[in-house]
Amino acid sequence: QVQLVESGGGLVQAGGSLRLSCAASGRTFSTYAMGWFRQAPGKEREFVAASSRGGSSTDFADSVKGRFTISRNNAKNMVYLQMNTLKPEDTAVYYCVARRAEAFVTPRIGYDRWGQGTQVTVSS
Repeated sequence: QVQLVESGGGLVQAGGSLRLSCAASGRTFSTYAMGWFRQAPGKEREFVAASSRGGSSTDFADSVKGRFTISRNNAKNMVYLQMNTLKPEDTAVYYCVARRAEAFVTPRIGYDRWGQGTQVTVSS
């Protein structure tokens, strides 16, 4: 089972950019589809982005399409979330997730590995 550790969160002004990183332990990283979820205060945890095991297929929540990209480096056991043109409504704790399958899914129940989360705060 992989262990996930996120980094790269912080405070940024609206319109700015951040790149979140997720480091995965273990030698089986390439067998996992990966994704990102987020949870804002008082709201449910929601899907943000996901990548298939090989990285050839990705998907994004409508709210972040065109602004966020997801990428992965299987040789380094890393997955990234590049966030551009950030908005105050992107403020949330962002979680890296994994499921041992080729394809990703969007429901949170589909992921059995979660990181501890990293805070992203976007000021207006």
